[in-house]
Amino acid sequence: MDLPGVSAGPRVQRAADAAAIARAAAEEVARRAAAAAALRGGAALALAGGSTPKALYRLLADAAAPFRARVPWPAVHVFFGDERAVPPESSDANARMAREALLSHVPVGAVHRIEGERGAAEAAVRYEDELFQHFGDVPLPVFDVVLLGLGADGHTASLFPGSPALEERRRWVVPAPAGLAPWVDRVTLTLPVLEAARFVLFLVAGADKANALRRLVRPRAGEEPIPAAMLRPRGEVLVLADEAAAGDLEAE
Repeated sequence: MDLPGVSAGPRVQRAADAAAIARAAAEEVARRAAAAAALRGGAALALAGGSTPKALYRLLADAAAPFRARVPWPAVHVFFGDERAVPPESSDANARMAREALLSHVPVGAVHRIEGERGAAEAAVRYEDELFQHFGDVPLPVFDVVLLGLGADGHTASLFPGSPALEERRRWVVPAPAGLAPWVDRVTLTLPVLEAARFVLFLVAGADKANALRRLVRPRAGEEPIPAAMLRPRGEVLVLADEAAAGDLEAE
């Protein structure tokens, strides 16, 4: 159910646990990918890293679950919201996690990987060019669905507190300094790109995310905004949060 009294920020939908988040997210992704393909001939999906999205990807790939057959996979172009500056076979690579959990199991139309092995600076330039080639000469690329996580420090994608990347308003992709272990540089989509998406879906699980979630949906006067709260999306935003992360919101 939706949490009451959260109208000032993103819409928050409560889920019992991480498995329930994955099911609700799979429903959203399947429905919106099918609608985008029917309306525009294709769907552009930006994936996130992390354990909560991994459960979603496994569910989407599961032939026994109802979601896989509902997604028009050959019409789906898969992108990534961020990546570490590591080779694609590294256990720290978002691309590897997504490939093993989802992309090697479904006939996806195309996968547009961030080439982290080239180093963050070069990978950012090359990925921006990849976006230009797919979306064309437009002010901003418009993804049909952007999946985002939320760190305990309030970061999302690889936009960390105090990062210069938060100030970027012209480039679509930038290198970002290491923010969390493993301590490697990263590549991230910028705020304007995330804001241009038709649908932004935050997946938030765990008690360690409770304060960050509160600061995202109910920021207090005078409080320094966390990176996730700096997003001003043009499209729809939904936060799927488990009981551990969202339980204290009703008491605010």
